[in-house]
Amino acid sequence: MVTTAIAATAGAVPPPTKAKAVNSTPFPTATRRHLFLAATAASTLPSTAVSAATPRFADIPGSGGVKALDLREGSGEVPVDGDQVAIHYYGRLAAKQGWRFDSTYDHKDETGDPMPFVFTVGSGKVISGIEAAVKSMRVGGLRRVIIPPSQGYQNTSQEPIPPNFFDRQRLFTTIFNPTRLANGEGSTLGTLIFDIELISIRQHP
Repeated sequence: MVTTAIAATAGAVPPPTKAKAVNSTPFPTATRRHLFLAATAASTLPSTAVSAATPRFADIPGSGGVKALDLREGSGEVPVDGDQVAIHYYGRLAAKQGWRFDSTYDHKDETGDPMPFVFTVGSGKVISGIEAAVKSMRVGGLRRVIIPPSQGYQNTSQEPIPPNFFDRQRLFTTIFNPTRLANGEGSTLGTLIFDIELISIRQHP
């Protein structure tokens, strides 16, 4: 179930990064502690107080059903179409119990630092759910998004594409499994869970 996979990944927060891109500023990394405190409160507070304090996913307006939970609010600029953005992400597949199929934190440069994923907002090369999430973030922000199949991978050429061949094959053979699609499982096969960290914006001149 999608909800089970999301619950299983609720405590998985990307590690702090040493961003080298422009327009990025230092930001706090206490997200894991915040989630821990929220979980502790859930076991001690009355149910009415817990429901008010527990973070909830919210629909991103005009996104086609993408839901977001901000783990850390950014304080920088908000990107617009034509801007080049750099992000870090964890990508998970809900149909595989939250299996992580790719992470930019695993892509290292020659110095051993994680390499962010860079793309142009509005180019159409990236899956719609990521575009919608990034366009409503500020630099320095970190958010978790649930992307429905309609806003996820529509073909195998859309980015981000896992560089590892076996991860790529497993991802796409699951999402585009003809037998399971014929059995009406398309509404769950392609549901994605992304943790996205907006590192920087290079504004279009």
